[in-house]
This record gives sequence, C-alpha cells and structure tokens, in this order.
Amino acid sequence: MSSINFATREISCKVVYYGPGLSGKTTNLQVIHQKMPQDKRTDMVSLATEGDRTLFFDFLPLNLGDIKGFKTRFQLYTVPGQVYYNSTRKLVLRGVDGIVFVADSQRSRQAENLESLQNLRQNLQDYGMDLDDMPFVLQYNKRDMENVFTLDEMNAELNLRNVPFFPATAHNGKGVVTTLKTIAMLVIEKFNVKQGFLRKAAESVNNTGVHDVSLTKEGVSVSQAAPAAPAQPAAPAAAPAAATPFKMPSFAAKPPVGGMASGGASPFQKPVSSPFGRPRATPQPPRMPSFGRSVDRGNAEVSDDEIELRPYVPKK
Repeated sequence: MSSINFATREISCKVVYYGPGLSGKTTNLQVIHQKMPQDKRTDMVSLATEGDRTLFFDFLPLNLGDIKGFKTRFQLYTVPGQVYYNSTRKLVLRGVDGIVFVADSQRSRQAENLESLQNLRQNLQDYGMDLDDMPFVLQYNKRDMENVFTLDEMNAELNLRNVPFFPATAHNGKGVVTTLKTIAMLVIEKFNVKQGFLRKAAESVNNTGVHDVSLTKEGVSVSQAAPAAPAQPAAPAAAPAAATPFKMPSFAAKPPVGGMASGGASPFQKPVSSPFGRPRATPQPPRMPSFGRSVDRGNAEVSDDEIELRPYVPKK
C-alpha cells in the first residue's frame, strides 16, 4: 500500500529486499546508498545482531522520477534472514509495493533459497497478497564464488514465473543498480496501468492530506492516513459522506463520490503541516536519476562499474 500526499504531490512506495541470511540484501542497500547522489538519499538506518547483519530493517528513501506529476519516494527495506525472525520478516512486508528476492548462487545454499522464497509467499498470503500480482524481480548474487549454479539452473529452481532476473556480485556493485532500476520501473508501471487514477483519487479527497492508496484488480481504494489539521474559521463545512472506496471508472461505471475511510498513520510518512497545500501547476516530466553509466533492462549479465565498498558504520 503506497502513501500519497496530495498536498505536496508526493508518492511513497515501499520496496523490500527479501532472501536467506547473508545472501547480500544489506550489501545491496549499502552499495545503493553509496552510489546515490546526496540529494537523492537520506541516512540509512541499520540494526544488526551477531547472527545476521539486519535484525529489523534498513530504511533508505529514494527519489526516482515522477508519476503523472507526483514525485516518487522509494523506501527500501531488508528483512532478517534467519527463520526464527519470521515475525519481523512478516512485519516488514506490510504494505509492500515491490519485492527484490536476493538469492545466493552457491550450490550449498539451495535449500535456504527455496525455504526463503516459500516463506515469502506464505507471509504475503497472510496479508491477502499474491506474489504473482505484484512487481517482483530476482537477483542471483555471489556469482564470483566457486561452485555456483548456472543461471539456467537458478531459473529452474526459483524463476517459475519468468520474471526479470539479474546476476550480481553485490560487494563490488555489479548488478545492484540494474536491479533497483528495474523494480522501480515495475512499481511505477503498476501505478500507470489505469490511466488517470491519481487525478481521480486527488479529486475524491480535494487534493488534501496524506492518504494510503491500494491499487487492486477491481480499482483503487483511497483511505486517510493522517489526521487533517483543523481549517481556519470560515463557513461551516458539510459533514463527510459515508466511507466508500474509490473505484476506477475503467469499466464504464461512474466514479463513486464518497468520503474517506479513516486509517492509522504510518510511522514513516512525512508529517504535513497544512493539508491544503497547493499542488504544482505544471507537473515535471518523468526522469530517472543518473547512476553513472546507462544499463540495459535485459536479463543478460550487466557489467556495472566496479566500486570499492567502504566500511559502513550505522547511524546511532
């Protein structure tokens, strides 16, 4: 479930890096954080344990282009790899918009890869979500190790849906940015599947406040995510109508007119000082940030520019 701030014309999308322990999830975020321009990233938060690099999650909001005049902010998370942290895995998956599964290419880790992928499907089902209906890519990491599966063998085990996959060696940056760009484009494409839903959703809430938006097969559901600040004294406003989910008019049906369902505020949403901020008059054209050399979206191995990963010291 994405969060849309209609006052500032900003969409927050959530991408989760999933996979077995020590497969390279945290290393992916470290490389992305290092390669991103400073004006496109914030500080990365990391909580570690003795058994795994990530106990809870890594949090890295990124700005990656526009969606129909709305600025996009991607929030990147990783999950702990160990099975006994499954409750935390499941918690991080709440409201996810796209998933990157980081698999370990070593033959000795085959069982861990399969267990983690099955665990991902089960945790999504507990939230009423299906992995087959959301943006999803595979990253086959540690391709520089000895005794690794071939790409065909990895696909036969993990890629039954024939989703985009990328060979990678995360510790030197190869394949990391390509994976991020692809999942970001898939998330944006999912938003643009039904033309004009942002405009209709904005009209239904009068372009005010922060709202959670769910894009489903049936349409778009808009609910209030943060309490609106009281308006200045003026003419008494009409009482809101009964809560009614916003439906897309793509099926020749008139868009329903209704109020907003009340929901809990996300702890990661940007506070809004005034719910009646004026939207931008002229939306900016979509553009992606430059990560250095351009790369192709194909599934062939991509030779990213090698980088030297600096030691990462978590912010206290």
